[in-house]
Amino acid sequence: MTDNDVAVVRPKQGRSGAPPEPAASAPSPGPNKAARRMIGATITSRERWAALSFMSPWLIGLLVITIGPMIASFYLSFTDYSLGYGEWIGGENYSRMLEDPRLANAIKVTAVYTFVSVPLQLAAALLLAIVLDRGLRGMAFYRSIFYLPSLLGGSVAIAIMWRQVFGTEGLVNQVLALFGIQGEGWVSHPDYALSTLIILHVWTFGSPMIIFLAGLRQIPAMYYEAAKIDGAGVLQRFWSVTLPLLTPIIFFNLVLQIINSFQSFTQAFIISSGKGGPADSTMFLTLYLYDQGFTQFDMGYASAIAWLLLAIIAIFTALNFLMSKFWVFYGDND
Repeated sequence: MTDNDVAVVRPKQGRSGAPPEPAASAPSPGPNKAARRMIGATITSRERWAALSFMSPWLIGLLVITIGPMIASFYLSFTDYSLGYGEWIGGENYSRMLEDPRLANAIKVTAVYTFVSVPLQLAAALLLAIVLDRGLRGMAFYRSIFYLPSLLGGSVAIAIMWRQVFGTEGLVNQVLALFGIQGEGWVSHPDYALSTLIILHVWTFGSPMIIFLAGLRQIPAMYYEAAKIDGAGVLQRFWSVTLPLLTPIIFFNLVLQIINSFQSFTQAFIISSGKGGPADSTMFLTLYLYDQGFTQFDMGYASAIAWLLLAIIAIFTALNFLMSKFWVFYGDND
């Protein structure tokens, strides 16, 4: 081989005659598994602390305003506590409830108020929601006007106004006088005082009405069209289409309004001047709790009443959920 010749180096062939495969390249250097786990743990820890820092106001409020007072109230319900002095008496406060006629009357008044006002309120809210769902002009204006009672109904000012409207010389009696009817002092008569509070509760239909209206907007129009083709009238369409598909919204409103009505306090306190009168006809359970705790300063017994109220609300809420499977229709049901 001369200097001008070019040496050609041929790769060695394997036994099959094919050239050997090139050697695999070495992996690029990078963090090992332990380092990657450490980095991931650091990021997760930072995210956890960031989430806790954003949630801290709510967590502090939950501990200080809700859980802490509940634990203290539960302990006080087993004591004879009054103005800084408390003596452990066991279950005497709870056994005392069985012999307290005013407590029994307060439970009765609250039950009547709840189971009369809530159905009437939901019926009025559903009726107005159906009317507003027809696409009236100025829908936003009417929706806002009808929602205002829910915002104002629990205020002290509305309760004072309600007492004046149903007073002896109030607006109601003035209207009745135009027809020659002598009105009563509605808020001062034991047979009618609770009825005025029921009317006030029904008047605050705005919140469930808005929820009903949102539910009506979610019902597909093809169901109504199919019902029309089958010859169903307005009432038949409401009974066979609207009501079954709206049962989850009815159930939601029912649970919320029952809880709210059991907790009603301001209206009865203002109209009866904090006494639950006349003749304890407006003595709600919450008002009796207030009377025992902040008028009689029997904090231990008031704490026991508070836990009784919690138990009553929990029982009715559980019953609502248990009974819902028999009448609430969901789209994924068989």
